[in-house]
Amino acid sequence: MKQKRRSRIDDSLPTKADILAFIAENPGQAGKREIARAFGIKGAARIGLKKLLKELTEDGHLEKNRKRLVKSGELPFVGVYRITERDSFGDLLALPMKWDEEEHGPAPKVLIQPDKKSKAVPGIGDRVLAKQLDKDIEHDTAKFTARVIKILPVRQDLILGIYRRDTVHGGGRLVPIDKKTQEMPIDDSGRGDAEEGDLVSVTLTRTGRGKTPRARVQEVIGPMASEQAVSMISIHALDIPYIFPPAVLEEAENATHPGLMGREDWRAIPFVTIDPADAKDHDDAIFAEPDEDPNNPDGIIAYVAIADVAHHIPFGSNLDKEALKRGNSVYFPDRVVPMLPERISNNLCSLREKEDRPSLAVRMIYNADGRKIRHSFHRVMIKVAAGISYNQAQAAIDGEPDDKTGPLLDPILKPLWDGYAVLKKGRDDRSPLELDIPERKLILKPDGMLDRVFVPDRLDAHKLVEEFMIQANVAAAESLEKHKQALIYRIHDVPSLPKLEGLREFLASLDVNLPKGGNLRPEMFNRILGKMGNTEHGPLVSTVILRTQSQAEYHPANIGHFGLNLQRYAHFTSPIRRYADLIVHRALISALNLGDDGLPGGFEPKLEAIAAAISSTERRAMAAERETKDRLIASFLADKVGAKFHGKIAGVTKVGLFVQLHDTGADGFIPAKTLGHDYYHFDEANHAMVGEATGETYRLGDQVEVRLVEAAPMAGALRFEMLTPGTKSSIKGRVSKGPFRKGRNGRYSGRKKPGTTRPRRKSGRQ
Repeated sequence: MKQKRRSRIDDSLPTKADILAFIAENPGQAGKREIARAFGIKGAARIGLKKLLKELTEDGHLEKNRKRLVKSGELPFVGVYRITERDSFGDLLALPMKWDEEEHGPAPKVLIQPDKKSKAVPGIGDRVLAKQLDKDIEHDTAKFTARVIKILPVRQDLILGIYRRDTVHGGGRLVPIDKKTQEMPIDDSGRGDAEEGDLVSVTLTRTGRGKTPRARVQEVIGPMASEQAVSMISIHALDIPYIFPPAVLEEAENATHPGLMGREDWRAIPFVTIDPADAKDHDDAIFAEPDEDPNNPDGIIAYVAIADVAHHIPFGSNLDKEALKRGNSVYFPDRVVPMLPERISNNLCSLREKEDRPSLAVRMIYNADGRKIRHSFHRVMIKVAAGISYNQAQAAIDGEPDDKTGPLLDPILKPLWDGYAVLKKGRDDRSPLELDIPERKLILKPDGMLDRVFVPDRLDAHKLVEEFMIQANVAAAESLEKHKQALIYRIHDVPSLPKLEGLREFLASLDVNLPKGGNLRPEMFNRILGKMGNTEHGPLVSTVILRTQSQAEYHPANIGHFGLNLQRYAHFTSPIRRYADLIVHRALISALNLGDDGLPGGFEPKLEAIAAAISSTERRAMAAERETKDRLIASFLADKVGAKFHGKIAGVTKVGLFVQLHDTGADGFIPAKTLGHDYYHFDEANHAMVGEATGETYRLGDQVEVRLVEAAPMAGALRFEMLTPGTKSSIKGRVSKGPFRKGRNGRYSGRKKPGTTRPRRKSGRQ
């Protein structure tokens, strides 16, 4: 606080100019009490001060921020900001959450500094509580600096749902998209412009204590009856940016195709792209040939060329900031929310057939055993010989080429498969984690609703492309490490000790031993999967091992990739759809002197925050894709309530079972209280629910028949009734018994409700 101003001898009030000057000198710290103390105002004179401050507020000179006063048009000393972008150096920029643009013009940008004492790193889209530091800083756009006090949680006061008219009683109701939120009434006075079937956001209001909460529409997002509407729920619920700002689109339209200058001419190499049949962008092309070096008998040379996105996305440009904000493309059954505008992703950077395209490529030489001898990176111009689908490539190799793949078979496809045979030897020696996880594909009707679900075949063509990409990613990480260039790794930690201990206890119940201690490696899991694969417990063991694994993420500090059993690994092969790969491209350009559009100097300290941000956007994309599939499938099954289905138990919790249906992959819930005629205990170690009196057991992976009882399409929620009796428990060890049972009337006897646990008796030891 600045030094107090001397009180006037005649005890009169300060002028309005004096008050405004004092507040300006003490931003965010001046309340009515502080002003009175500074000017020596006491007693009845405080009434005059209060009137003076009211006049200044009504005239628009002052605004109240909590119990402090700030000059109108200035930001509070401590305020809430939303982080919106990064500047050209990777620093975070934010805008105030409360700002009147009509009154004061555009909101000032604030340079955000993280809280050094906290491990939490804010990212684009986060809301933070921050306090002002320096004003009038030297920055292109920011007016001052603020340090984060706290990262605020995602707002819970706004609820998304579908507006439905109540034709009987009048008014309407909200059908929430959150599975845990109940329907709530919407009065006509709170309806706003919402119409039947609109996706809306609402706030809750209460008319008194104990009254039913009512919803008031805050925003009408759009009608849900239109094509491609279901994915919009996840886009809005998870705050996924999906509209490109005009400045970004303008830069994309102005982007130009580079010439050959400064690039090697690789257009004579017959690269091919192998992608899904419906792919619109192609960011990787491959080729392989025998190594003619007599010192490398039966060796091969593998080429991987990747779209040179760094050329088209200048560092610090609007395109670059928007790409970092999005982090990655998001793939829905009915649409793609791309990281880059279509002119970049589907045109200039897409490796189109028979067209010149700038690329960043790697040439890798392997011996006959699949061990890499050396590799080199090149900035090149390529011309893809052909673009084909996985099914086309596989059919050609299997002896059924079509008109397009027939001419490619001998000169391109067979050498590729020979190259894959060599790489596969190296992969088999490395022994990465081999988990067979079927991925279902949803086919939609023209109206955007689900038509059918199927599991595509896992072809050698998929494995071939995957292995070429893995090797290119390894080469990128190795080159950057060799040149001591900072980068963002793709890391995958070993399973945590608690998860390993739980897995060990579970496997012991099946007479399978997981060794303790030592260097844990994926091949240990592979041996168990191989041993149990053809037994009745094979699917269960595979599921439990999968759930034991850690989640992969991005980080500038390398700990290796456990699942792939690689010491160093970085994403390099998909810069059109992942910002992590664009960072690696720029790092390679800088480290290998391949141009002047690499990472700028002094950028290394920014990598940890960027890695945290893109790890977060990746998880957000996965959640959005999963939730959209759940909603589409729930809508598909909504008119099949009462029907019977076959599935497997995909999850066991103390409150019930999750069952996944075979045909559609739909997940539904069975509450524990609806199981059988017994009280069921949750056996966490064995992933099972065990009946107390009968020993009847439902276990993760069990094949069951269920009846659909309820479907909530907008929430993506299904509720089932179990029709299959449980098996007699074969679980080793004692299952604890609870204090109550389920009687014939369906009620539980005892002192406690089901699903609860006994409180532990306190002892002298804490």
